[in-house]
Amino acid sequence: MVNRILIRILVVQTLYSYLINKDSKETAANKLKNSLDTAYQLYFYLLTLPVALTELQRQRLEAAKNKYLPSPEDLNPNTRFVDNTFAATIAENAIIKEFVTDNCVSWSDDEIYLRLILDKILDSDIYADYMEKPKVTGDDDAEFWRQVMRKIVLPDEDLAEVLEAKSVFWNDDLEIVGTFALKTFKRMASNPYKAILPQFKDEEDAQFGYLLLNDVIDNYDDYLKLIDKFIPKSSWDISRIPVMDIVVLQIAIAELLRVPSVPVVVTINEYVELAKCYSTAKSGTFVNGILYSIITHLKSEGILLKPID
Repeated sequence: MVNRILIRILVVQTLYSYLINKDSKETAANKLKNSLDTAYQLYFYLLTLPVALTELQRQRLEAAKNKYLPSPEDLNPNTRFVDNTFAATIAENAIIKEFVTDNCVSWSDDEIYLRLILDKILDSDIYADYMEKPKVTGDDDAEFWRQVMRKIVLPDEDLAEVLEAKSVFWNDDLEIVGTFALKTFKRMASNPYKAILPQFKDEEDAQFGYLLLNDVIDNYDDYLKLIDKFIPKSSWDISRIPVMDIVVLQIAIAELLRVPSVPVVVTINEYVELAKCYSTAKSGTFVNGILYSIITHLKSEGILLKPID
């Protein structure tokens, strides 16, 4: 679930923190582990949101029945939303239950947000269409929540604020983790247990981030000299280059040299995009040019063994 795109982002953030805060190597590794673990926790927060919202709506319906002068609609509400079988499947899933218990994943402290997002759902066309159907199947129940998450919850600014309060990493993680949550929702309708994704695809991915981080820390000065070798001295001075550009280039070099399974072109594209996202407007072009020069040099010296194309 925590794929290599997200791992690269988290390594960039960790190495930047290491340089700025002058962390120890052990502290940096622990920070990376924490960020990888919290990304996986975000996945379960998103998976369990339908359960929290269903329970809140159930409480509202019960409260309406107990009003001093309840209306006929209060006494006989349409319970399709609270009876949604997909939300019940999530609530009963043993894998989710175990993770939620072991990692204290809960929306209980976010009642204001839950009320706000529930109101947005209840006012939506997605909700109206779902509630007006003559009858619904289990697939309809699952698709309802997938559409709610995709079109209402994930783009919502209130969600971004709530997540930022829980973890400084989560707003950066949300786009990728949200995509995996949506895929899980789609798969859960047919196989609830196999649908839950492991934290990493395999052991290689599990070690990918630590390999990059440790390699850069161990070879930082050598990689810095390599970068400096190809900086046009007439227009650039390495001491004036944004720290984030240096971070991105260092990790890209580590990936080129230490991860044979990743094609060169993939490494270039990934780190150019990271430079665009996390550094200056000109950083993408800068990183792209320096990386191509470094790759050509490493290839000519017989150090880079992977094909360039």
